[in-house]
Amino acid sequence: MTIDAGRIRSVIASARGRGSSALLETEGLELLAALGIPAPAHLFVRSSEDLEAVDTTALGGDRVVVKVISPEILHKSDVGGVAVVANDRAAIRAAVRDMETRLGNRSVAGFTINQFARYDASLGSELILGLRWTEDFGPVVTLGAGGIYTEFLAKHFRPGREIGVFSPETTCEADVREALGRLAAGKLATTSLRGQAPRIDAGALVDAVARFTALAREFAPQDIVEAEINPLVVAGGRLVALDILVKLGKGSAPERASRPISKLHHLLQPRSAAIIGVSEKLNPGRIILNNLIREGFDTSRLYVVKPGSETIAGCRCVPDIASLPEKVDLFILAISAAQTPQAVTEIVEGRRAESIIVIPGGLEEKAGTEDIVGRMRGALAAARASDWQGPLINGGNCLGVRSLPGRYDTMFIPEYKLPVPSGEVSPLAFISQSGAFAVARMSKLGVLNPKYAVTLGNQMDLTVGDYLAYLKDDPTIDIFAVYVEGFRPLDGLTFLEAAREITAGGRTVLLYRAGRTAEGAKASASHTASIAGDYTVTRELARAAGVVVADSLSDFEELVRLFTFLRGKRADGSRLGAISNAGFECVAFADNLGRFDVPAFNAATAARLEATYREARIDSVVDVHNPIDLTPMTGDAAYEAVVRTVMEADNVDVGIVGCVPLTAALNSLPPGPSHRDDLARPDSIASRLIRLKEEIPKAWVAVVDAGTLYDPLVAALEAGRVPTFRTADTALRLLNVFVEARWRFKG
Repeated sequence: MTIDAGRIRSVIASARGRGSSALLETEGLELLAALGIPAPAHLFVRSSEDLEAVDTTALGGDRVVVKVISPEILHKSDVGGVAVVANDRAAIRAAVRDMETRLGNRSVAGFTINQFARYDASLGSELILGLRWTEDFGPVVTLGAGGIYTEFLAKHFRPGREIGVFSPETTCEADVREALGRLAAGKLATTSLRGQAPRIDAGALVDAVARFTALAREFAPQDIVEAEINPLVVAGGRLVALDILVKLGKGSAPERASRPISKLHHLLQPRSAAIIGVSEKLNPGRIILNNLIREGFDTSRLYVVKPGSETIAGCRCVPDIASLPEKVDLFILAISAAQTPQAVTEIVEGRRAESIIVIPGGLEEKAGTEDIVGRMRGALAAARASDWQGPLINGGNCLGVRSLPGRYDTMFIPEYKLPVPSGEVSPLAFISQSGAFAVARMSKLGVLNPKYAVTLGNQMDLTVGDYLAYLKDDPTIDIFAVYVEGFRPLDGLTFLEAAREITAGGRTVLLYRAGRTAEGAKASASHTASIAGDYTVTRELARAAGVVVADSLSDFEELVRLFTFLRGKRADGSRLGAISNAGFECVAFADNLGRFDVPAFNAATAARLEATYREARIDSVVDVHNPIDLTPMTGDAAYEAVVRTVMEADNVDVGIVGCVPLTAALNSLPPGPSHRDDLARPDSIASRLIRLKEEIPKAWVAVVDAGTLYDPLVAALEAGRVPTFRTADTALRLLNVFVEARWRFKG
């Protein structure tokens, strides 16, 4: 597959020569020819007076399509600039004169008379193939349902099935073929329905996407910022472009910012540090200092910039930045926004630190700070160009970083407000643009103890992509949980490249993308931007890179917990073993299977279950089938035995264990004066399920569908690393996500 790049450059140069920001359709048709994408034959006339000189019978057929050509009219149908008429001179002249009259106040370059393409206009025969430049990811190519109902169909198809999005930098042919099998329009076009032959071979669509991808790789954004074929129709067994829109670029292409991220070890695992902004009272700077001391940071190399003091909290004080006894690995700025540019400038110009965490926000927005901010930026740029390369800067407007290997925590939330996680280190890195989001999640996921928790704020220097690109090489991190409100220019591409490498190795990247409104699309001339807004582009490109994209904040929390707790557990297939002690929950399991199926148990498993039923004296009320309804009569020991038997069955890959804990048969409460329950006993349902979690190599989840009285049961299970949900539908939906992610890695 090749495109005629020289011919395309000539077309673009011609349009630029007349000062245009978009191609005329006649130029667009020439671009299509250079791409190797067929279009109907056409003739061009400047006015109705020129019609005598052309022979429209050469176009063939009894009808033709008349279109106005104007640099001011990008969507011709919207203004009546398209007419289908009989292929005779009088009808064509009437259509052209009508447009001349109605559109005479526009700059009209002429009219095309186009061969009428006959095709089935039902769903699947009209597609939209687009290209646009995005600030986050660079050029992207999109494919979806086309025609006049493009935006309506994109809005009403299920998310993930409405549009395919492809990056020239990261997409391969397999990604395109996978998307065609998932997209509603792709399946309608390329698969057999009710005995009818497919409209088009999938290879033809893969080829069309490849041609637009080549166009994007060569010409976006310096020459082309948007291109769109709508509709791209299936006519005569081939793809034909009926209309094309192309917007031109400004002649230059941005470059990805380069930062020395190899120096991130200074920030994440510093051996020396300094803080400015510490008071005698419990201000943010003092809380940060206390945190570092609590985490065990070496106080002999922990300095406080505080004039008039010798020591504070056992740490040496110096009067100013220049007086630091050494170049520190990490400098923490907990001062006001107005003071920050001067401090950063002094640190950079004096080479006093390898990395900086800037806590305050708004430092570039304060009136009267333009000169010092300019000096700060200049100093950093000069340092980057030097052999030293300058410090890396995290922030501003952030809570900073909690690093277990680095023995520090800059998140200045009092410990009585946010208890510090303890226990074993979770194989988790949490990267959040928002500090408040990070601490809120850490509060709700308290049993987890991430190796790193990073908040970036405004990303004035270091970015989300930088951290992922660096941390991907840490083999002790299995789960990367990322919250993003917006990528810095082209940093989305850095994120995708790192994510693809992580997921290719069987590890997990979880993403929640906030800021989902496509305000930028409102100013766009194309349908492509309105149907493939920033969130949709992020979602589709991230999923193609193997990222698990959370649809909601609650899903993000649950998925972080689920993937962390099930680390190392097997999920080899879709065969589900389901157990509950409530009939309604068994029905809920059946109603929410998703990709799962519930196989019948084999004879050996059935015999083990029947023996357990007899021993527990529930054989008269409990049957052997999947899902198993144990009824409220089943006690703790029988529950454990049934779960073990089901999860050890050869034809069960994953499991779900529902436990409606209100029955007196289960030990499901903390000790109390009115009952004998005690969750802490080794024979309680919680203790038994926790043991099973450790002993069974297959992935399974628990459900506790009950009120706040049973929160201690949930807390006990989660403390034992048992993924626990409060409803069956949520549990199965997210277990589906987990298993699908495992399948994608395997093949």
